[in-house]
Amino acid sequence: MTEVAQECAGSRLVRGGSFLVLFPQLLIWLLVAGCAIPYVPYRTIYEDPVNYVRLEEDDAVLPEWPPGHHAHPKAFTADQMTRLLNGMTVKEHRIWLQNLFQGEAPLIPAFKDEEVALLAPQLADAFAASTYNERVTFYLSQPQTSVKRVITSGGMYVHGDQLHVLLGNWQIVYGIPTYGMIYDRRYPMRPTAAKGFDLYFEPSEAVVRQRSSVWDTIFANTKDELVIDMSRWQTSVVPQSARNHAP
Repeated sequence: MTEVAQECAGSRLVRGGSFLVLFPQLLIWLLVAGCAIPYVPYRTIYEDPVNYVRLEEDDAVLPEWPPGHHAHPKAFTADQMTRLLNGMTVKEHRIWLQNLFQGEAPLIPAFKDEEVALLAPQLADAFAASTYNERVTFYLSQPQTSVKRVITSGGMYVHGDQLHVLLGNWQIVYGIPTYGMIYDRRYPMRPTAAKGFDLYFEPSEAVVRQRSSVWDTIFANTKDELVIDMSRWQTSVVPQSARNHAP
């Protein structure tokens, strides 16, 4: 074999070897791409370096089925939204054995005063700008280090005369991955860790009771969503003196 032929044969061997070396990496990337969670279209209402309020498309809402449409746009004042946020509380989820030895966990406001002040007007603006197939989402972040932050996030929508509130994360310490997708900002309604809290609302008479599956009970997901009857809530916030003087 001539030197030229040997060089060409060696070159083909190297190229073939490179392909064999790269093939597993290409296969992994294809598998990752195939398993990736789809992109959720959204419109930004408010955003700063660590927080945001957005309108996300709800893929569960079908244009051809009006009964499934959200009652959007919806008019809320900043004061109404402030009262709604201040009415939400959380409690550490404990099973009966924990309650036996530790007692009931205390109720804690779901949102701090500064978080309510930030969210209330932005959520009201978001509901005013929303359409029948969008839900309002929010994301609050407190950076701890360059790779850790404490997050609270979730979403809301109005269906009929009921306000649905889902708290995906509450005061969760999220570690930013060295590589890969950052899920907490992209999917605010999805939990980044096992939920260890229950969500409550006052006045309790405005809360619509929901049915829960056995699996929801096992994984502490029975009380991470609130359904608030807006008619009952509006009635409950009317001053008692005004109701006493009503004809």
